[in-house]
Amino acid sequence: MDQEKGPLDRAAATEYASWFKALSDPTRIQIVSLLARQGRPMSVGEIVETVHVGQSTVSAHLKVLSEVRFVLADQHGTARYYRINQACVACFPTVADIVMGLPAPACPPEKDT
Repeated sequence: MDQEKGPLDRAAATEYASWFKALSDPTRIQIVSLLARQGRPMSVGEIVETVHVGQSTVSAHLKVLSEVRFVLADQHGTARYYRINQACVACFPTVADIVMGLPAPACPPEKDT
């Protein structure tokens, strides 16, 4: 079967599904949007104040977003600060294009810094 007309391979489909699943909750969308728009690392407390949900809920959502690397955590003493992963933000629209069978530009390499 022609690869261009067939489905994505299972490994890619599994990876992309995890990205879409991570964004399937409105609070997680708010957190990603907040971090992307702020452009700076934020503490859990700052995120809680802005999205108006409890600390444990925000922490659980940050864990999900961290697992797929939409957000990155930096430890400063006893506090963790979360920031958007710019490489992931840049690649996500490309992934949506790929899933829909559209040609997509190359994503920039992922950075942890």
